[in-house]
Amino acid sequence: MRKILLSLAFLRVLAAPPAEAAPSPKWTVPCPDYGLSPSPTVGLECATLRVPLDYAHPERTIELTLSRRAGVPGKRRGVLLMNPGGPGSPGLAMPAQLAQRMGGSGLPDAYDVIGFDPRGTGYSTPVTCDLTPEQRGAVLGPYAEGPRDVAATAVKARAVVRQCATASTKDLLPHMTTANTARDLDRIREALGEEKISYYGVSYGSYLGAAYASMFPGRGDRIVLDSVLGPGGLDYRAQLRFAEGFDDRFPDFAAWAARRDDVYHLGRTEAAVTAKFFALAAARGPGFRAGTWNALYDDALFPVLAADWAGTARAAGGSLDGDNHAALQLQVLCNDSDWPGRIGTYQLVVERERRRHPMFGPAAANVNPCAFWPAGRAEPAVRVGGLGPANVLLVQNLRDPATPLSGARETRAAFGSRARLVTVDAGGHGVFTRENACGNRLVLGYLRDGVFPAADGPCR
Repeated sequence: MRKILLSLAFLRVLAAPPAEAAPSPKWTVPCPDYGLSPSPTVGLECATLRVPLDYAHPERTIELTLSRRAGVPGKRRGVLLMNPGGPGSPGLAMPAQLAQRMGGSGLPDAYDVIGFDPRGTGYSTPVTCDLTPEQRGAVLGPYAEGPRDVAATAVKARAVVRQCATASTKDLLPHMTTANTARDLDRIREALGEEKISYYGVSYGSYLGAAYASMFPGRGDRIVLDSVLGPGGLDYRAQLRFAEGFDDRFPDFAAWAARRDDVYHLGRTEAAVTAKFFALAAARGPGFRAGTWNALYDDALFPVLAADWAGTARAAGGSLDGDNHAALQLQVLCNDSDWPGRIGTYQLVVERERRRHPMFGPAAANVNPCAFWPAGRAEPAVRVGGLGPANVLLVQNLRDPATPLSGARETRAAFGSRARLVTVDAGGHGVFTRENACGNRLVLGYLRDGVFPAADGPCR
């Protein structure tokens, strides 16, 4: 979750204290299927692993569920862990998805590909805030027309905080952090008996991978961060960047729709399509802007978005993101970073962003439950960067609506000589396994063949 006035300092997070060695996973079939048919995890093995809830006090544990697609003997070179982002997105199906999309590339054969539901998610000791469907979008506030809208959103945000603080899993809440999830990655490495692990993470998964590479620099093999957040993760600054990403990406849709005016009648020029956006936003309310932003994630969604604008779309089904996904996302975001605590701050930033980014700025700048979060920070935020091997590859679309290029550049700078940043002249959220031959060749060349770019630059 596909992007100030604040000065945020990030201190290095210490690695986990020594603990008993993690037992080797016992792989079994079938894997959990998330209640879907056909199962997205078909062909995989699964196992559970106990990890400390609080690594400073490891006596209490929670459960992680892992999945595996074993590499081919004679071709296997190691272990590749994968994370789909979120936070709150389940990851058990990722090894199967990699095999489906890249099965002929040789990459799945070269690794034991490991997916997992991160702590708090899905089949890994899930958390809850008992959120209603309306509350599940509380991470990103609605488009605020003025200070009263910010104040009204704050009332709803406080209600969400009360629910999280009194839910049945409230004792787990303070420990749902990126730092602890990075420590979980290292426990998985240890349980698998590996000295090092390779890693691929997209969106929020890029920040998780950056945290792991920073906290455990000697234990990463080949690290790929796709659609890269800034070094502060999903903090308020990253949320403000959603509006920047909207502005970067929207012209792609406007040009696409203008070429198809005979079908959708949204305008024959990009300027006309943009004017149509503002007219529809005024008529349909805040949900229209959020729906448009979500559809900018992928070119494949453009026909659906255009049909919705034209009033010819079929009614959509309910969201697959339930209470668990939204609750875990809130808990990680709010625990990871210091958010402004004054409503007046958000009201000022909303008005500033209305001038800078009128299409989506007042939505990205609006208050959310993190402003009133009940859990105190258990430790400093992860400080991305530091000494370590040159093994971190950043891949980034030039026009990403959720994680714009500016954040990737900051993370690149934080890693210094350890990283390379390669940009792809494309729009949308996500590079690898998408319809982009150059981006796919780049990531395959590194993960499969060990070809690390000599310098930053465009993907050629």
